[in-house]
Amino acid sequence: MPKAENVTFYETAAAASEAGYRPCLRCRPETSPGTPAWRGTSTTVSRALKLINEGALDEGNVSALSDRLGVTSRHLGRLFSKHLGASPNTVAQTRRLQFAKKLIDETSLFMTDVAMISGYGSVRRFNDHFRKTYSRTPGSLRREQVVEAGDVCLRIAYRDPFNFDALLDFFRVRGIPGTEKVTDCYERTFVLDGQPGTVSVSDSGDGYLVCRVTGGSPRSLMNIVARVKSMFDVDAVPEDISSVLVSDRVLKPLVRKVAGLRLPGAFDAFEVSVRAVVGQQVSVKGATTVMGRIAERCGKRTGFGLVFPDAETLAQLDPESLPMPGKRALAIREMSSRIAEGVIRFDMEAQEFHSALLSVPGIGPWTADYIAMRALADPDAFLHGDLVIKKVASELFGIDTEKELLARAERWRPWRGYAGMHLWRYAAETRS
Repeated sequence: MPKAENVTFYETAAAASEAGYRPCLRCRPETSPGTPAWRGTSTTVSRALKLINEGALDEGNVSALSDRLGVTSRHLGRLFSKHLGASPNTVAQTRRLQFAKKLIDETSLFMTDVAMISGYGSVRRFNDHFRKTYSRTPGSLRREQVVEAGDVCLRIAYRDPFNFDALLDFFRVRGIPGTEKVTDCYERTFVLDGQPGTVSVSDSGDGYLVCRVTGGSPRSLMNIVARVKSMFDVDAVPEDISSVLVSDRVLKPLVRKVAGLRLPGAFDAFEVSVRAVVGQQVSVKGATTVMGRIAERCGKRTGFGLVFPDAETLAQLDPESLPMPGKRALAIREMSSRIAEGVIRFDMEAQEFHSALLSVPGIGPWTADYIAMRALADPDAFLHGDLVIKKVASELFGIDTEKELLARAERWRPWRGYAGMHLWRYAAETRS
């Protein structure tokens, strides 16, 4: 390794690109785990990064992006420069380049498909960017181009330790019958960009998740990978999280026992939101059964299996058709309607999103916190009103009120969501 004084360090790949550096062809930096978008950035930048990752600048421009965020394009540029050392466009270009390079190295897709999937919009832009960055054509980076029918398989890196089995345990008891399946890997059906397909996620055991996609639209591939990365929390930095949580002497043995515990995210944010409402005051098993019935009655059947209904579909449902109390069914319909109309969006600022959820009759703090934790991947979302967490808090900390629990949880910031997962895990292990 070179001496530190001979190296210039940058917070992000986009900042290095803005400074004139190009990605290394030998070590393939595009395969390394990403940096959590919410770490060290403003709320506006975090939301912008999420939208860029969803392709906001592939078809739109910075002005449209800043309008969605409620700021001027100049102010957004200043925030990006301050927090990331790069402009929004450079961040988007780096994202396209890295994903395209990944597809070139790990798949046998045609270069035209690689260009479109990566968000370039045209093969000319794709070729020009590669020539400018690598001083060579995209095709020269692949020795041979053989197109094979079938699955697309990509590797997604994570930082050790990574407790994949704990995530599978969490998803297994919550898997929607007919839509999700959990064995030694995670599998589910989906419809994206109007095309159905399946995705499976397994652990290679050598620092990578293996994401296999069957069917679907090629244009959805980047979106699918982004959803898998969020669902399995691959960009987390375990050392940063544990260093804070182990400072609590009571929590420390729990953290040490289950190293690499991650925050379970969501492949489908709306689906998890419905799950949160269904799960009010019922067991995990009971909520899973109800979710299966909703999928069976209202979902879409495809050649790949059953797909959970979208917000537009559930916004039209008859509350009496759902096997649950009427108030809860009405809450699902109203929440679905507001999501379908854009009144509630998953790209909203966290507090605004939380308030929007609480304005729906039948949705309380526990439900809003659960949705924030999983659908928004908020690492600091803490379910202080959860019955299991309160019971464990009483047993471990001698705490009997939510106010005391919140006060104790202050020392766990900004990783209260992970602390909650350790408390849930402890409860599950002591019951078994």
